[in-house]
Amino acid sequence: MHSFWIIFKQAFWTKAKTKSFIITTLVVCAAFFLLANLPKILDAFQGSDEKPVLYIVDESGELAPRLQQQLELMESDLQTKPTDKSESELKDGIAAETIDAYVVLEQGEQLAARYVSKSANEMEGGSDLESAIQSLQTVLTAENLNLDATQVGQLFEPAVFEREAVSESSKSQEELSQARGLVYILIMLIYMSVIYYPNMIAMEVATEKSSRVMEILISSVSPVKHMFAKIAGIGTLGILQMLMFGLSGYMAIKTAGTSMTEGVFSVFGFSEVKISTFLFAVLFFLLGYFLYAVLAALLGSLVSRTEDVQQLMLPMMFLIIVASFIAFSGISVPEAKFVTVASFIPFFTPLVMFLRVGMLDIPLWEPLLSIALMLLTIGLLGWFGARVYRGGVLMYGSSQSLKDIRKAITLGNKK
Repeated sequence: MHSFWIIFKQAFWTKAKTKSFIITTLVVCAAFFLLANLPKILDAFQGSDEKPVLYIVDESGELAPRLQQQLELMESDLQTKPTDKSESELKDGIAAETIDAYVVLEQGEQLAARYVSKSANEMEGGSDLESAIQSLQTVLTAENLNLDATQVGQLFEPAVFEREAVSESSKSQEELSQARGLVYILIMLIYMSVIYYPNMIAMEVATEKSSRVMEILISSVSPVKHMFAKIAGIGTLGILQMLMFGLSGYMAIKTAGTSMTEGVFSVFGFSEVKISTFLFAVLFFLLGYFLYAVLAALLGSLVSRTEDVQQLMLPMMFLIIVASFIAFSGISVPEAKFVTVASFIPFFTPLVMFLRVGMLDIPLWEPLLSIALMLLTIGLLGWFGARVYRGGVLMYGSSQSLKDIRKAITLGNKK
């Protein structure tokens, strides 16, 4: 057991001290704080707290006050000001950057509005302006039809529309909206983890073989113990890095001091999420990691050059991509049959079953069954991987085919 912990610490600290790992961790953590404080940074670069003014050109003199009234009823922050300037003067002001934009109001058979700014992509308070103009058009039309305020209100009264699910596993639309963002983020984390860390294991094994360090290691410790020590060491490093990302993201949002804090937590469902969802996220992260880590160690033991690792990793990458495709497709239809079936396939379970757990109220036996199937698969793959690993670490030369698995098993049995 002493040799296991030596290799465990060696795998952990070797990767933890690399520049790529340190830089990646710092950059991602810094990115969270940058994104959380982005509104403050943008305001600082603007250098002024004054909001741009939208000038209103209205020859009739009646539409501008009514448009401003509609904006006030909407509680819009858009600053407007009627003007007597000609359009040529306003355009000169836009070119000189003394004026941001203006809107021209004209009333014919229906209200027409023309927005003018320096760039077609720029429209300060665009949605508020469009809504206010549409509301004004409704009021003007109602006046032409001699409708009173009560009749106008009845005409545009929205219909009562509710969603009711017959399935017992389905959640309400509000619950789905809260869960969808959280599930999406956690699926992304699991997806990136099962790609990044198992690939790190395969590269580590191939590097040790290419430098002939492997020959020294297996003379003092069994290849099987070496494999599982590598998996455990890099897995611990991965968990630590994910905790750092999660903590830095949480602290960045909490300390941002902007209105986005509550919005982020409510939109992505963090405010009312169940503890069981986080527990399942951690569990499926660990199971997914160990499943693909054993497979990566198996494949990494077959090559003696780091250049060949990516080619042999393609089958594993294909499985992860298919699993992610099913999971992301199932976010909108979590009760679909293909999602249910895929959730019990061990290589798809970490992503797809977690999707169902987060989005649906499924019976407890379903995730427990999928976890049992994953544990069984990990056990079988670990047993098979150990046999391949035992012989694979002794194989040298070009290796670019899965057919070398049989050769590795034969060589391992002779050892």
